[in-house]
Amino acid sequence: MSEDYITAADRQLQRAYEGPMGLDEYVEAAFQSPSIAAHASRYLLAAIESMDTRTVIEEGEERERYRFFDDPHNDGEHAVLGNTAVLNAFVDDLRTIAANRGKGEKIIWFDGPTATGKSELKRCLVNGLREYSKTPEGRRYTLEWNITGADNSRGLSYGDDASDDDQWYESPVQVHPLAIFPKAVREDLLARLNDLDPEGPPIVVDGELDPFSREAYDYLESRYREAGTRKLFSSITDDSHLRVKNYIVDVGRGIGILHSEDDGSPKERLVGSWMPGMLRELDSRGRKNPQAFSYDGVLSQGNGLITIVEDASQHADLLRKLLNVPDEGRVKLDKGIGMDIDTQLVMISNPDLDAELDQYADRNGRDPLKALKRRLDRHEFQYLTNRRLEAELIRRELTAETSVWADLDDDEIETRVRAPLSIAIRDGRGETRQRELAPFAIGAAAMYSVVSRLDGEDVPSELSLIEKARMFEQGYLQDGDERREISEFEITADSDGSHGIPVTYTRDIIADLLHEDTGRAHPDHPVEDVVMPADVLNAMAESLSTAPVFSRAEAAEYENRLPAVKDFVLEQQEHAVLQALLADKSVSTETVAEYVEHVYAWDGDGTVETDRGRVDPDPLLMKVFETEHLGRFDGSDYTGNAPSAEVEAFRREKVITALNRYAWEHRDEGFSIDNVDLTSIPVIRAVLETYDWADVKRIYPDFDPRQWEDPPAGTETERLKRETVDRLCDGEYTPASAELTTRAVMREVQHKWD
Repeated sequence: MSEDYITAADRQLQRAYEGPMGLDEYVEAAFQSPSIAAHASRYLLAAIESMDTRTVIEEGEERERYRFFDDPHNDGEHAVLGNTAVLNAFVDDLRTIAANRGKGEKIIWFDGPTATGKSELKRCLVNGLREYSKTPEGRRYTLEWNITGADNSRGLSYGDDASDDDQWYESPVQVHPLAIFPKAVREDLLARLNDLDPEGPPIVVDGELDPFSREAYDYLESRYREAGTRKLFSSITDDSHLRVKNYIVDVGRGIGILHSEDDGSPKERLVGSWMPGMLRELDSRGRKNPQAFSYDGVLSQGNGLITIVEDASQHADLLRKLLNVPDEGRVKLDKGIGMDIDTQLVMISNPDLDAELDQYADRNGRDPLKALKRRLDRHEFQYLTNRRLEAELIRRELTAETSVWADLDDDEIETRVRAPLSIAIRDGRGETRQRELAPFAIGAAAMYSVVSRLDGEDVPSELSLIEKARMFEQGYLQDGDERREISEFEITADSDGSHGIPVTYTRDIIADLLHEDTGRAHPDHPVEDVVMPADVLNAMAESLSTAPVFSRAEAAEYENRLPAVKDFVLEQQEHAVLQALLADKSVSTETVAEYVEHVYAWDGDGTVETDRGRVDPDPLLMKVFETEHLGRFDGSDYTGNAPSAEVEAFRREKVITALNRYAWEHRDEGFSIDNVDLTSIPVIRAVLETYDWADVKRIYPDFDPRQWEDPPAGTETERLKRETVDRLCDGEYTPASAELTTRAVMREVQHKWD
């Protein structure tokens, strides 16, 4: 068994790494696959695009989202949820920069409130680029040197005794292999490479060798020149001195990250520092030898791919020093020693960087930060305004769940949003107990969070904030058999998500609730271990005024939005209870199909095929279905069995038209109306699933919701409660959560029962 795992690990590393190759081999490989010679922005773009896209709906709009940002190689561990429009704009910028069509001087800046996914973006970039560099098309290469043998020198060993095989030293800044060629030769080589991929961004390698490599190159050149060697370049780049080495991209190797806590002088943080002891060892002959430089600065580490300045406001002193990097692509190690840099600069900050940048704004044209601000290309992350995404994020915050809810249909996502959550909690005595977040609890917290983030000023008078939130997650509103698209309303999302309840607040509230005593008890079920949706909503609202992250005005505004969310959640709970209560009264697919077939025949003066042969459509069958099953009409809407004009309009506009539209939208070469699941047609399904308490009263006249909590033995209420709870438990409820949910629903119902 253990050998299987060792073999699997061997194979994985074998796929990721290649052995060193000669310069000529690398050039041949580049002509076979030009992508391996990509410069920084093109490589970053290729990595993102390599994983394709998927379709999502955010702010009510259908968008294509790059799967790269779902962190698929790591099962979504650091996925960036939402903010697809922002991420797409970032990719568009990369495409422009890579193609050299502009924005090359820009520093990409991700701004936004805390807990909006900016840190996850950093981790997602690291994960994704690392894994992409292990693929054949994502291979990354640099140079390594060995100068022993040129004159029996000590080589680059810094004075240590070592064999020739130990004398290989890699470029400390991941220099591009093609930088070794003289400029004119390199330009011709790149032109031929780019001809092989005319549709992609052209490969650009403008920089020269890094100072470490230049020192080795110059040393070899001087020795072979003194020896009278005619083929200097061939001798310098001989396999005994120069190799092209494959490396896996990671932090410090193609990815530079400057953290908020990093300190040191600006030069140390950006490029590195001199090592005095090493200078003495190398005998610098009156000058500083670049091989005695540490190259551990963020730009050195990120050369060849990406440099990220995290929490940029903590490094405000460096921002102006970064200006020449995208402009000139060059930094200095010392007065006489410079280094070419090819890296995509990315800054990540919270809104406090705005204050740093605007501190001299009142000076107008004399603002010393004006040049910097002009070079910043801002992309603003916002809080999620999609209830489904927020529910996914809350679950991730509370558990070890990481998989992204991608490629799921609406029903599957809704199932996950309303799903309960069981969490093991250890108490002060070291004992563990299971606490349950009841169905709809996570979804309730998600809806409240989203509603707090929506701008109420642009909501049309006929809509509520809840309806705006629903449109943002699905792009439309469904009211019975009427569907209204978001495009019918004048709604903008510009200011939505810039403020509101952060997910960290919600997470902490729920975590506290899981450790608190609910004060509930039941003789048969552990209801004391269940946290209900109302518990979560009440706790979130009660802590607003004392939480330091909210102003008084914000706390008051969010408290005012609570009742609408409670009503929304109660409607969801009611629907679940009604479905369970009336489950044995649901209409079969065969009954629906029979009704639709008779309606089609009625409208077209046709006949219906039966066991008795073809017969005229049955007016009584249609009337019974419309009055009993649909509950849409009553006897007064018919003359005998003949439908009124209103019933006729319903049949033609709501049934036939809907079915025709469905058939048209789902047609293909093998399409047959016989293959249609009629209950999947939105308008029919909406009508069939619209149960209400009037149906319960009509079907079960002896039922009394006021008896629900402790129904008398032998009553219809007792039987219905037992059956309803059992059906809920057949789904996603536990007996305890089913008991509490049905109680909460019946408490509301009994007030309006009579």
